[in-house]
Amino acid sequence: MPLLVLKIDVDTYRGTREGVPNLVRTLQSHGAGATFLFSLGPDHTGWAMRRALRPGFFKKVSRTSVVEHYGVKTLMYGVLLPGPDIGAKTAAEMRATREAGFEVGIHTWDHVYWQDNAARRDAAWTDAIMAKSEARHAQVFGQAPHTHGAAGWQMNAHAFARHDRMGYRYASDGRALLNDDGSLVDPAAGPYRLQGLQHIQMPTTLPTLDELLGREIDGVTIDEANIADHLLALTAKNPRDHVYTLHAELEGQKLAPIFERLLSGWKAQGYQLASMADYYEKIKHASLPAYPLQWGEVPGRSGELIVLTTTT
Repeated sequence: MPLLVLKIDVDTYRGTREGVPNLVRTLQSHGAGATFLFSLGPDHTGWAMRRALRPGFFKKVSRTSVVEHYGVKTLMYGVLLPGPDIGAKTAAEMRATREAGFEVGIHTWDHVYWQDNAARRDAAWTDAIMAKSEARHAQVFGQAPHTHGAAGWQMNAHAFARHDRMGYRYASDGRALLNDDGSLVDPAAGPYRLQGLQHIQMPTTLPTLDELLGREIDGVTIDEANIADHLLALTAKNPRDHVYTLHAELEGQKLAPIFERLLSGWKAQGYQLASMADYYEKIKHASLPAYPLQWGEVPGRSGELIVLTTTT
């Protein structure tokens, strides 16, 4: 049975407080496994507006109704309002997620700060930020973290090396390259190791909702009415293990009905709805390829991300 791995990025205070409990209830009703990756420090979502000059930023904002999905208050954090400390204020919601049987791990300390800086920072900066996340995870959950999924799919060589030093067996920090319709450029793209490192990387192999909404694909505008069908067509066409990244701020709130349709559709297609830990158990003894650290673009998302390429 192929796995549909549900990797849940939790970016904001509101997403943790409201979106995460909603997702827990939804996943439980479907008997689904999933991995929740938490932002553990301050919510400075408002800082993201500094990306206004980045190519494609305004186009993405206009397509995905950022204000509607995140809320005006969240977009003011770090600008006109102080950013709430997510890990301090929502530790109960985080612990309840683990107590409900779901895998938990690290997304980042400060989502916007990491996403906008990680690619070009040195080892000292990287270690300091990641150490904050690790310490807060231990404080919230009473144990050291064991996995990670990078904010904005932004990393650097020092961060990947730290995974090995911390004893992580697996993480999901990057993307597989996609065609314009969201299908895989390489249909066989999947788990791999970075050259010289031991932990397994599990790249996201499907487009996210915010990468698809509002785009025209094959003459059809993708909207809330047809987006689930589009994604389900991708997984039906290529029945294999997939990693799907969703967001507590989207699928856990306004786009929850779409997520319900996806879960039902994937089960009907014969997928097991799984966590990253489930995926690791399936592949841990497999002979996996090793590739260098690479950057690339994904349709519907601005800027370069960590990507899996099958060239060495």
